[in-house]
Amino acid sequence: MSKPLPVMDWATDFDHRDSRWIEDPFPIWDELRGRCPVARSARFEDGAYFASRYAEVREIAYDSEHFSSRRVIVREKKITPQPAPPITSDPPEHTPARKLLLPAFSPQMISRLEPRTRTLCRELLDAIGDAKTCDAAVDYAQHIPVRLIAHMLGVPESDGDLFRKWIHLVLEVGISDESVILPALQEMSAYFFAEIKKRGGKRGDDLISFLLDARIDGQPLSDPHLVGTLRLLLVAGIDTTWSGIGSSLWHLATHPEDRRRLVADPSLMPTAIEEFLRAYAPVTMAREVVKETTVGGCPFKEKGQVLLSFPAANRDPAMFPDADKVLIDRAENRHAAFGLGRHRCLGSNLARLEMTVAIEEWLARFPEFNMTEGARATWSEGTVRGPRRLPFTLGKARKPV
Repeated sequence: MSKPLPVMDWATDFDHRDSRWIEDPFPIWDELRGRCPVARSARFEDGAYFASRYAEVREIAYDSEHFSSRRVIVREKKITPQPAPPITSDPPEHTPARKLLLPAFSPQMISRLEPRTRTLCRELLDAIGDAKTCDAAVDYAQHIPVRLIAHMLGVPESDGDLFRKWIHLVLEVGISDESVILPALQEMSAYFFAEIKKRGGKRGDDLISFLLDARIDGQPLSDPHLVGTLRLLLVAGIDTTWSGIGSSLWHLATHPEDRRRLVADPSLMPTAIEEFLRAYAPVTMAREVVKETTVGGCPFKEKGQVLLSFPAANRDPAMFPDADKVLIDRAENRHAAFGLGRHRCLGSNLARLEMTVAIEEWLARFPEFNMTEGARATWSEGTVRGPRRLPFTLGKARKPV
């Protein structure tokens, strides 16, 4: 597919595929808040909208009467909605679809994964060893959620390359090239049907078995519901978290004062993680307009696609003092990195655990590191923003304890 034409006016012709948006969207969002808090674009089928302020993002997120969750990605050409409950569900179907997953992602259940997460991080750091350089995204961040979600699902951790391929096709390439979407989704479905068949009548201690035993109104999940939820758990549990880990490492590599402060005072880790989540929130969701309405003084036409940007909401100075500053000791931080409203991220406990353990273990092994001279981070395109490449020069590795 050809690259889209450069944007000339962000307020009337925005495009989140533009290289300037991908590399550094924050000045664009600042401009829009001052000029036109709800931007629009005709580059996407039926038109698209982008809210840059917290107030409008929150209003849209809570309004299921006018905005449907059946399309959670803004694409150049629409495809037939593919169910992935609960994220693609609207009321009243949403509540039972979400409720059945809550026990599996409770703080108590997720806390049991900390030893496995630490072991995994240390194995990856051992593989880097005493190297003077590495790619912190490819060699470290991108493996952690892939292997952990595979562990939770009860599928081979060695299938990570396959998972990464699907994520790239669905969340990046597929925004502009609809021809890759259905084959990728069909591959994912076939993969999970094969895993379901392996279990037969014998259940294990994994999420696939958990969902096979789940009931809504006394009935087992239909095949589309079951496989759609498994696709969601795989995709949502990987790209979002590796992007959060990678962005945190990028910040620490480019802000040595914060890195050294965090190494010297590990008690700052909880507030630092929340601030990284706020400042570098990875996830932008989407909605479809199902009934005409007005938000922020902007009319929304039926069938239009809406970029629901939690990252932009988190940079709104009306909500966060010094919104464009990363303050690792920020005490009050009611960020929207995990979404707002009924679709707030089910996996927030898991993401926090993975990010915290990943950064703790990295700093314990490499307290000194920076971007390799002359190199730059490469950022992802599409729904989830995070570094795909992080060329680091490493200081002397500490021996593992």
